[in-house]
Amino acid sequence: MPLDIDVIRKDTPAFNSPTNPIKPVNHLLACGSALMPQTVLDTVVNHLNLEAQIGGYEAHKQRATPLDFVYHQVAQLIGANRNEIALLENATTAWCHAFYALPLKAGDRILTCQAEYAANYVAFLQRAKRDGVEIIVIPSDETGRLDLEALENLIDDRVALIAITWIPTNGGLVNPAKEVGKIANEAGIPYLLDACQAVGQMPVNVTELGCDFLSATGRKFLRGPRGTGFLYIKQSFIETLEPIIIDHFAAPWTDTNEYKLRTDARRFENWENAYALRAGLGAAVAYANDLGMENIQTAAWGLADYLRQQLSAIKGVHLQDNGHPNATNSSHQERSHQQQCAIVSFSIDDQDPHQTVAKLHAQNIIIGTSSPDSTLLDAQSRNLPTILRAAPHYYNTRQEIDLMLEAITATID
Repeated sequence: MPLDIDVIRKDTPAFNSPTNPIKPVNHLLACGSALMPQTVLDTVVNHLNLEAQIGGYEAHKQRATPLDFVYHQVAQLIGANRNEIALLENATTAWCHAFYALPLKAGDRILTCQAEYAANYVAFLQRAKRDGVEIIVIPSDETGRLDLEALENLIDDRVALIAITWIPTNGGLVNPAKEVGKIANEAGIPYLLDACQAVGQMPVNVTELGCDFLSATGRKFLRGPRGTGFLYIKQSFIETLEPIIIDHFAAPWTDTNEYKLRTDARRFENWENAYALRAGLGAAVAYANDLGMENIQTAAWGLADYLRQQLSAIKGVHLQDNGHPNATNSSHQERSHQQQCAIVSFSIDDQDPHQTVAKLHAQNIIIGTSSPDSTLLDAQSRNLPTILRAAPHYYNTRQEIDLMLEAITATID
């Protein structure tokens, strides 16, 4: 069932705030930090108000049941069990908790992709420096996707981890995460999936993906508040890993010289949390679940396809996306595993991308940039400069994209 765009935009304060003295924002950067729906804002503010009225501990106690329910909501979103979910302050923290808990040793190999995100790759480099692990980059195919045949040829007894980014920050690429999972599972190799840009714009099911660990954020396509994220750890892995940092919540102090780690994924959490933001994350997940992730994907990816088509017709504009172009009548499964996502990257001849972004911001049109050092291997292989990126979401309209295109054209003329 198609989404009701009028209701969705009415639910979004940025489009109809009576306190906004400027015209409603034309926000086309969901890959950075998407616009929150009213229910998320209200949930965060209401919890903060309760803390102000009765105190933080007391507010937590009073709202303990719905706050605990957030684990169920996140688990439902990605097809997991609530015991496999740790709620954390961002996706990088979530990813690092899993990565640094793995007992990698000198000579072990990490297989990763050419489009790997900078925060993850510098962690690989640190463990290479500290622990002597080797980093092996899986070649890409002609579309920029991770080459599955090349991955299979790299599998041997030295490989201790496969860690890839599903959707990179700087383009339309959707790596074949499910197929990577099959290869990892057949070889018995732990599989860490960065789903930071995937969660919230497309269906995610950890069982289908075959991943052992998955990290994500709340602030991007999920439309949650900043300062929220989560980690999925497959049940069979939880009790085999000791977090690099623990406190008495993760590991209760049971005797003078003893502690006992929790048996669920919350061994990767600590005692203190921003409960107002956690409540907001739950509201964002509930909102997405109610709309349906397939509906969200169809709308967001359709707008991105329209944007690509229109940009390609403007002289001096060059699309910089990887991945297979979307087929007009592709099935949902094909869209999920083979096609281009809702992040569109491009460049404009003889223009400083930062100045272009500033000119559009002055007109209340929000897009962004992606610098080479955010995905250095991909940028070097394609000789990419800092590029422009836009990410329409299901709350946007073609009219908003047309306004952006007019503004882009004006900067060229």
